[in-house]
Amino acid sequence: MINRGLSLPVMPTRIIWHESMLAYNFGTGHPMSPLRLDLTARLARELGIFDLPGVSVGEPFVASDAELGTVHGSDYIAGVRAVSADPTATSEKFGLGTEDNPAFAGIHEASARLAGGSLAAADAILSGEVLHAVNFGGGMHHAAANRASGFCIYNDAAAAIARLLDNGVGKVLYIDVDAHHGDGTQSIFWNDPRVMTISLHETGLTLFPGTGFANETGGPGAEGTAVNVALPARTSDAGWLRAFHAVVPQLAEAFAPEVIVSQHGCDSHLHDPLTNLRLSVETQRQAALSIADLANTICGGRWIATGGGGYNVVSVVPRSWSLLMSVAANGRVRCNTPVPEPWRNYVKEHYGEDSPPLMGDGVDLWWRSWEVGYDPNDEIDRTVMATRKEVFPLHGLDPWFD
Repeated sequence: MINRGLSLPVMPTRIIWHESMLAYNFGTGHPMSPLRLDLTARLARELGIFDLPGVSVGEPFVASDAELGTVHGSDYIAGVRAVSADPTATSEKFGLGTEDNPAFAGIHEASARLAGGSLAAADAILSGEVLHAVNFGGGMHHAAANRASGFCIYNDAAAAIARLLDNGVGKVLYIDVDAHHGDGTQSIFWNDPRVMTISLHETGLTLFPGTGFANETGGPGAEGTAVNVALPARTSDAGWLRAFHAVVPQLAEAFAPEVIVSQHGCDSHLHDPLTNLRLSVETQRQAALSIADLANTICGGRWIATGGGGYNVVSVVPRSWSLLMSVAANGRVRCNTPVPEPWRNYVKEHYGEDSPPLMGDGVDLWWRSWEVGYDPNDEIDRTVMATRKEVFPLHGLDPWFD
């Protein structure tokens, strides 16, 4: 299949952003640097994305304990508050004060603000103000109900999903394209048949958190609503896109959600320092295009997109998430759009790094659609078939032919 792009109508789009989100800061040297958010916002502004027709910029709010409590335990929230007030009071039980999740003063408020960003996105969708909403500062998908994990304190995407369900939405599809398994979101909705979680990630055999295999399919009464595609290390564009299109559209159509919530961690990139996938910015944009198309086809356009992982904070993250925002707004920013010189000069002056001249990596996308046939000698095909065999029959689909 040749990538020709998808032409989408201009959608009313809310982008959640405020500099206060930079307070989510684990300290110097930590991979989850707030610089990635700052540079993304600066690039999006230089590209004119915040000023596109139909785009409005909304501020996050600090989620209340009650709002966080829709997906997190009260003891855990109290534990985060305690560490927030006294960072020396680390808690092994709650995963706070670890190498991955260092304690810092104000960690509760900073984390609750990211969650409030995704709640604000959900509210904008529920009110009908917009059809698309983007919180690129969110996507904290490793946070479980009662434990911090993998740089994530509160699970903002899960909170947004709970907000949708609590306000009359019958079913929500969550799609996670981060290089790491979306384990926290999966675990929170493990027993809820109203939420389908689909995660495409590097196999847990080679990458944290070591979960997300095809046989993880959901709890009693919710079988088939947890979907995992555990891709081999070093999977590149063509294989990733083949896997996505062999699993996600079929299950999305069968599940028939009313809203799609997606997590767009861009640590799947070839130049990310923490993972072993080999994707281009073009494929990350294509994933966003395909999800937007599914939302338009199945959900009347209703789509919330979040950020997530991404640790090449200068060369990759700002481009990938600016393209995500442009897709949501159907702006004119494409992979062959030049990166604005003022932004490149700012990066060079302040951080001493040369940034790419174009928004993309100069890659022409191509992938084989599943209809051309299953190859048992291909490692990616075996991975895809394992997922299809586990989940497709539970939705009345044929793993061989649908």
